[in-house]
Amino acid sequence: MKVSKAVVFERAGEIKLREVTLREMHADDVLVETYWSSISAGTEKMLLSGKLPPMPMTQFPVVPGYETVGKIIAAGANVPENHLGKFVYVSGSLGYSDVNAAFGGASQYLVSPVHKTTDLSMLPDVSVGLALPLAATALHATDLAQVSGKKVLVLGQGAVGILVAEFARLFGATKIVATDKVISRLQKSSADVVIDAGRAPLNAATQPAEFDAVIDCSGAMQAVDESLNFLMMRGAVVLAGYYERIDLSYAQAFMKEIKFHVAKQWALGDLERVRELMRTKALDFKKIFTHEKALDETEQAYRTAFENPDCLKMILSWQKD
Repeated sequence: MKVSKAVVFERAGEIKLREVTLREMHADDVLVETYWSSISAGTEKMLLSGKLPPMPMTQFPVVPGYETVGKIIAAGANVPENHLGKFVYVSGSLGYSDVNAAFGGASQYLVSPVHKTTDLSMLPDVSVGLALPLAATALHATDLAQVSGKKVLVLGQGAVGILVAEFARLFGATKIVATDKVISRLQKSSADVVIDAGRAPLNAATQPAEFDAVIDCSGAMQAVDESLNFLMMRGAVVLAGYYERIDLSYAQAFMKEIKFHVAKQWALGDLERVRELMRTKALDFKKIFTHEKALDETEQAYRTAFENPDCLKMILSWQKD
């Protein structure tokens, strides 16, 4: 049995970098050596605090992570030899025998079915593949809003919100307004108008019933509720955050016949669509990566990602050079 260093959430609030045991490879599996992983300040923070919905895979001790880029160094009997040596994105791994995985990507080595990897070999810079999951999530939310020719309000300029604003522009939105309470995030935004939600109300820069669509990337139900006043008749709300409950004033939704969409990660084919945009450098996906730490700074990396509002996305580098 092969062992691997991995980030392990031992119990609520406790992070360790320690050895775990990988399961045996099957014929359709590959073994990936990790070069970079990044940290989700949303899902992984909820996991560490014990606030994710209880499921078998979220029980401590657990390996987190679903944003990993590495190189295939071994392959099962059914995997073509030309996969060896390729860099791939891996959305996590269940390949452990002594810990749970939610979603298991923060490990020095990963055992994964080959069909759950995404080839990055065509990219000029394979490390940008770390942005694939968040970019695909942002792409899906933008698709649901059908932004072409529309005025769009984006709530929250975290990593997903910044990418939503980028996609909205790419797909022909006529006006994009973005809000956040963190100035450093607003400074990275490509929106036409940015609003410091901590200091100025929305009506300081916009008019009631101005927008065709609201895309929420803040996860703040109060912000969504307040935004309904700025939607046109039969406007749309896309919920692209994660919420414990949906709690909205019904009168606005009723009077305007507002349509609600819930965006769950990405749709089939979205990873490949984003990869093509990465290949052609149509968008600057690396702008969301603001911090990077080495493996011996693992706990500090996670604390920074979870606690520093200026940290959009933290990269954890698994290689020494």
